[in-house]
Amino acid sequence: MIKALIFDMDGVLVDSMPDHADAWIEVFAQEGIHIKRQDIYEIEGSNHVGIVTLVFRKAGRMPPTDFTGLARRKRDIFDRINTVKAFDGLREKLEAMKGRYRFAVVSGSDREIVASLVGRFYPGIFDAMVSGNDVKHGKPSPEPYLKAVDMLGVRNDECIVVENAPMGVESAKNAGIYCVAIPTYVDSHKLERADTILENHAKLLEYLNTFS
Repeated sequence: MIKALIFDMDGVLVDSMPDHADAWIEVFAQEGIHIKRQDIYEIEGSNHVGIVTLVFRKAGRMPPTDFTGLARRKRDIFDRINTVKAFDGLREKLEAMKGRYRFAVVSGSDREIVASLVGRFYPGIFDAMVSGNDVKHGKPSPEPYLKAVDMLGVRNDECIVVENAPMGVESAKNAGIYCVAIPTYVDSHKLERADTILENHAKLLEYLNTFS
């Protein structure tokens, strides 16, 4: 019996990845590394340590030690861009379901960003929140989703994860949780490990109707 739904944030709850990608592009350009949005979309879900490490290594560079400083610069740029919006209809759907299911949000983004966006677009809905700052190992490690399951007080087989990124799908499946995926920013074949792949957010709303 399903008791809880666990949502990734960026690309599932809010349309935010273009802003995240553009902020990272600016930060890495300052470090002499030039990337595109798609480079960030491919590693979406990883926390700032993972993203910085992967991008530097791909560029043939040793990752820096000041992860916190880079993350702070990125967060400042992200806040300045500020074009994030929630996906239509999702807040209302979750509000209608609340009380019958427990909800968690699991994101690789910094805690301040997660708290700000969830508070702005989904106030009072989520019972638990796991950010990139709350785990030692980010996605694709199972740690973020296992932490959410523990915080919700349910079993793995009583949850469903909704994801949109390859690393997020890997994280959910590595945690032994049923995973539904939406190809928000990547091709659907890159999400093939998910148990169910939905075409878009309209299909997600239809899927959530089955829990009503």
